[in-house]
Amino acid sequence: MTTAPLLSEALATFAQLFEEARIAGEPDPTAMTVATASLDARPSARTVLLKAFDERGFVFYTHLDGRKGRELQANPHAALLFHWPRVRDGVQVRIEGAVQIVGDDEADAYFASRPRGSQLGAWASKQSETLESRAAFEQRLAQAEHEFAGRDVPRPARWTGLRVRPEMIEFWYGADFRLHERQCYEADVAGEWRKRMLYP
Repeated sequence: MTTAPLLSEALATFAQLFEEARIAGEPDPTAMTVATASLDARPSARTVLLKAFDERGFVFYTHLDGRKGRELQANPHAALLFHWPRVRDGVQVRIEGAVQIVGDDEADAYFASRPRGSQLGAWASKQSETLESRAAFEQRLAQAEHEFAGRDVPRPARWTGLRVRPEMIEFWYGADFRLHERQCYEADVAGEWRKRMLYP
């Protein structure tokens, strides 16, 4: 399946701005806010790291039993926000879309690339659950180190990647006096993309 020309244009713009953020010395260009909502429409947001992007969407990794994992399984739609204040006069990129779980092969390959300490942490953490003490977490970490001593750490079954398939991508370019430039790419229900400018 070929990528729609306007989606290709939006992804190329994102890639260019992402590289500019890297060159500009942004502390972490991959940092993005992920907003989710529960079934009763209560929103929550947190910062995670972008691990891949292409015409299929934007990928981050998490535990499916944590709050964002639970919310995205119940209500598989998310909004992403990148803010790169050192790029040009400040740039934001907003992305909205449906969410799907990545394939096991893709998740396994990424997990295998992580530092061993991060792999062990994925086993030790009951993400978002109440933690009695830091010592309790360190004990769980030590148990994981013992269990996997001398061998590769496998990916936990409930730890995986989530891909946000873009239905809207907006590029916000900062300007003096709040006279910002906003370019919005949107797909309709048939998957046809259009591009329009927005008032600041």
